[in-house]
Amino acid sequence: MIKVINFLKCLAIPLLVGGISGFFTSSSIKTWYVFLKKPSFNPPNYLFGPVWTILYLLMGISLYIIVSKPVIKKSSILVFALQLILNFLWSFIFFKYQQIGLALIEILLLWAAIFMMIINFYKVDKIAAYLNIPYLLWVSFATILNYSIYSLN
Repeated sequence: MIKVINFLKCLAIPLLVGGISGFFTSSSIKTWYVFLKKPSFNPPNYLFGPVWTILYLLMGISLYIIVSKPVIKKSSILVFALQLILNFLWSFIFFKYQQIGLALIEILLLWAAIFMMIINFYKVDKIAAYLNIPYLLWVSFATILNYSIYSLN
């Protein structure tokens, strides 16, 4: 039963962070964001919710794998927390405060933190690391998208 509770906690952490971020920034998506010039490869808005939900679930599963190990490396937990904080902040910088250029700098830091997390997780558990590759790929795409929106506006 404790394993199930720990698993649910690990899933809840990134889902709550994403949910809180989305709650406080979603109004900008329907107003300010609509009027921005966007590149032709900009995905439709309805795609972002399901993609992020899957990515947050994968993050949670990978976190559970890491914390379930007999010896938990503090560095693994710290780098997970760092990337999650940066993930949270990007939405506010981009959507709430409408700072596209600053968001671009921040997303580059987020990308580096995700990369560091994958490397760190790989040393503990390969599966935990591999589960975050879709996240890194999506943030890579989001970085290109952020840059394109910055350039067009």
